[in-house]
Amino acid sequence: MMKLTRKQVLSRAKASELDSVRKLNCWGSRLTDISICHELPNIEVMTLSANSISTLEPIRSCQNLTELYLRKNNISNMSELYYLKHLPRLKILWLSENPCCNPDPHKYRMTVLRNLPNLQKLDNQAVTAEEVSHSITEGEEITAAPTEISIAENGSPGPTKEPACGEVTTESENELLNFSMEETNKIREQLGMKPLSRDKFSPFSSPVEPYGNKKRKNNVLNAVLLLLKELDTEALEIVQRTAENRIHQLQRKELQQER
Repeated sequence: MMKLTRKQVLSRAKASELDSVRKLNCWGSRLTDISICHELPNIEVMTLSANSISTLEPIRSCQNLTELYLRKNNISNMSELYYLKHLPRLKILWLSENPCCNPDPHKYRMTVLRNLPNLQKLDNQAVTAEEVSHSITEGEEITAAPTEISIAENGSPGPTKEPACGEVTTESENELLNFSMEETNKIREQLGMKPLSRDKFSPFSSPVEPYGNKKRKNNVLNAVLLLLKELDTEALEIVQRTAENRIHQLQRKELQQER
């Protein structure tokens, strides 16, 4: 089990106190426990994509949350939406590539919108008034939390499934770099970089796309910068030496071409 700690939150958010945290990016951190979210009342933007989170209960305390990115986690039960129903400012939600999205994507979207009708964007797709209207009849209304549903059906709380301890999943190159423009710019913003304009952004259609493309290089840079945040001092020194060697190789190559 990988738990998000107070120290990690303050370090990533560059804050001194939890109640001053406004933005948090924990993309691809193998997290299973985000109970620290109970102590983030003022957070506005939270990126938790590509983790192993299975419950949204801690997020119910984030009353100022406006944007929540949860793509590629282990949310298997649509009743987890119950914990988001009373977040008055939530406008953007990305929940795709979770088990709860299958097997009927349309029913999934209608259920989300029936319970969160104030969303402006779901899974990087704008929400229309027509969709919200249809969701009343085509979506399922969630009126109880998952534990309450389990008690009602079985007479006792259901067992809690623990993720495999130390489980590590290897992302392919395409998965690491296939950010949406929105997710990419959130990462760039938190790293102090200027956001990419739409004409300069292009997600990958294939992992075999040539490296000569400038847009591809921008995305590679985003992935590298994101992963640097996960490294300790020793690992960063290795990266530094490797980068210096690579720079020297390129410089020698340029000199040879000039001759």
